[in-house]
Amino acid sequence: MGLLIEDDNDGGELLIPPANFSMVEDGVYRSGFPQLENFGFLSTLNLKSIIYLCPEPYPEENLKSLQSNNIKLFQFGIQGKTDPPTPMPKDTVLSALRVLVDVRNHPILIHCKQGKHRTGCLVGCLRKVQNWCLSSVLEEYQNCAGLKWRQRDLAFIEEFDVHGLRQCLYSIIYQYNGYGLKRRKLLYQEENLVVQEQHKPQATKGW
Repeated sequence: MGLLIEDDNDGGELLIPPANFSMVEDGVYRSGFPQLENFGFLSTLNLKSIIYLCPEPYPEENLKSLQSNNIKLFQFGIQGKTDPPTPMPKDTVLSALRVLVDVRNHPILIHCKQGKHRTGCLVGCLRKVQNWCLSSVLEEYQNCAGLKWRQRDLAFIEEFDVHGLRQCLYSIIYQYNGYGLKRRKLLYQEENLVVQEQHKPQATKGW
């Protein structure tokens, strides 16, 4: 049974979040695949972007809703349950992580089909960028995946190397200053980096 939220500002309309919806950080959310009845709820989040972690095409009706609300769709086609099981593609997860840590894409929703395994792996890698202790990262993945958690996902998160992401300016800002309520501070510091660069002593004339 889905969670129902009454919208007092719209005649008592019931807003229905997607399955397995939760907030990861301020401006970062996760869920299962949104259905059309969930878009009323999603509109309250003022999303700028969605990270979609499945290879299947996005439904046309959902695309129209995204377009009408000026929401960008970033699709990273990661296979779900396969037989035999295939490992998570590290390069694809890294590309998705680059989109996720860029505050220009926030508020942002991450989802796959159920919002458990592929989504859980990406969130787990984000937590490593945030310097969470590994036991807490793995515990969060297991809690969100429930009884269907996968050992290979835990191994992927544990072995995932975030050092490549630290070459990106935004990931460096995030690592040292955190997420959530400090988003405005992050943007301000990014601007300061540019200003400081412009005022460095110049060895040559002009730019």
